[in-house]
Amino acid sequence: MPTGSELIRQIREQIREVDPREVHDAIASSNGNGRAPLVVDVREQHEFEEAHLPGAIHVPRGHLESRIEGRAGDKSQPIVLYCQSGQRSALAAHTMQQLLGYEDVASMNGGITLWKDRGFEVETPRALTAEQKSRYSRHVLLPEIGVEGQLKLLDAKVLLLGAGGLGAPTALYLAAAGVGTLGMVDDDEVDLSNLQRQVIHTTDRIGVPKVDSAEQTINSLNPDVEVVKYHTRLDASNIMEIIEGYDVIVDGVDNFPTRYLLNDATVRLGIPVVSASILGFDGQLAVFAPHEGPCYRCLYPTPPPAELAPSCGANGVLGVLPGTMGRLQATEVIKLITGAGEPLIGRLLLYEALSATFTELKVRRDPDCPICSRDPGSISQEEMGKFPDYELFCAG
Repeated sequence: MPTGSELIRQIREQIREVDPREVHDAIASSNGNGRAPLVVDVREQHEFEEAHLPGAIHVPRGHLESRIEGRAGDKSQPIVLYCQSGQRSALAAHTMQQLLGYEDVASMNGGITLWKDRGFEVETPRALTAEQKSRYSRHVLLPEIGVEGQLKLLDAKVLLLGAGGLGAPTALYLAAAGVGTLGMVDDDEVDLSNLQRQVIHTTDRIGVPKVDSAEQTINSLNPDVEVVKYHTRLDASNIMEIIEGYDVIVDGVDNFPTRYLLNDATVRLGIPVVSASILGFDGQLAVFAPHEGPCYRCLYPTPPPAELAPSCGANGVLGVLPGTMGRLQATEVIKLITGAGEPLIGRLLLYEALSATFTELKVRRDPDCPICSRDPGSISQEEMGKFPDYELFCAG
């Protein structure tokens, strides 16, 4: 039976090894025009955090079989693996070549140690603190998020329109997930009738502005999160000033004029919106990403008659329904920020609580849409803050 060193030697004879100089030159020569190799660090998380090759992705050797295809789906693309000295990456290259069917895999001889000895640059990434590693440990374990995705969440700015039924659960889960800045727009105060569904508020805060009550809960849940409060009603006079600079907007408003106004403004600024609505036992959800898919106006060219769209205050709503839809909104926000999965762009998700069914409908972009079909570059600076009278539009 071969010894460990003999086994490594035999494996190295069956794979291709490259010098750090070759890897460096291949990356440099591509310069965006060629096909640079995908560089994969197969060391442990703490080693990767200390320093790694510029642009390298991280897939620990112990999780290679389960995770590499999610990060490198094209099995014909050139891939270079490296570790500290070249042994673990040799074993990983052998696994990818023999067991996983990758066609162009190499191990970097000497690993990052030899790379540094040659004087090549390494990246020392920003890392999570010890407390953050513990708080977000379940996120870090997910290959689709990991440390990189968690840092994106901590850097993200998300604006929630409404601190009520939908805004309450969405804010709680985004705060728990570590979204670094949460803006909240709401001009209302906590009422006893809110507490059946608006779980971010408490009985002792009745009469308190909802943005203040939400801030208290979020601060007690996660001190990493900064809450920016807007105790006002969103309208044409303030919308551009409020929403500019946010990465994603969560639409939890309860009226059509504001939704149409929001759509106009976000299309002009290129900000994606995660929109949900609820009524009775039913909810719906969609993501409107400007110029990637349809906008809200593509879905609803004209508002429905008032008798077909009563408010929750007039029609009632199941108390847990905002929680269901709000958590789905939070999920879509996290996907947009981290790049994980497929957001609901061009799709409308319908949920019926009484039958416990989800229905998905395709929504196509309207080439003649008066809002998103227009070239953003054609809108003058003077026009950017001017909007139609959507109160009149919806009343008509």
